[in-house]
Amino acid sequence: MSDLSISLEWNLQEEELKPDVFSKNHKIEINDNFFNAGSAPEYGGRENEINPEQSLAAAISSCHMMTFLALASKMKWPVKSYKDKAHAFLGKNTKGKMCVNKIELNPQIIFDKDFSVSKEDMDKMQDRSHRYCFVANSLSDDVEIKINI
Repeated sequence: MSDLSISLEWNLQEEELKPDVFSKNHKIEINDNFFNAGSAPEYGGRENEINPEQSLAAAISSCHMMTFLALASKMKWPVKSYKDKAHAFLGKNTKGKMCVNKIELNPQIIFDKDFSVSKEDMDKMQDRSHRYCFVANSLSDDVEIKINI
């Protein structure tokens, strides 16, 4: 199995660690690539740095896409491009705890010009892609898929 690890480093930037005052900025290393990260802006983070909620949306979007492409290739669907604009939503779960309670995927799929898929077949393929996505199977709340062909 592949090494699926990341490295994370945070250092205190203030004189002492105090509630709601400390910096949430940290560095994440993935496969020798470094990313500046922090909390979402409404929790004191910077807009130009990734946050955990965006990372989760990116992980499920990427996994869903790769699963879709694997299935589409087996069905001999001539996919030319795939784009997505994923959104993570914060809210409370059934236990009243803050969480990412919904992720919305908005795949835009372009096929060869001589190929088309019915809405019913696309819905089935997206459902299968979601059911086989490793990351989706790791989550307990909603992932909504809004298809754009």
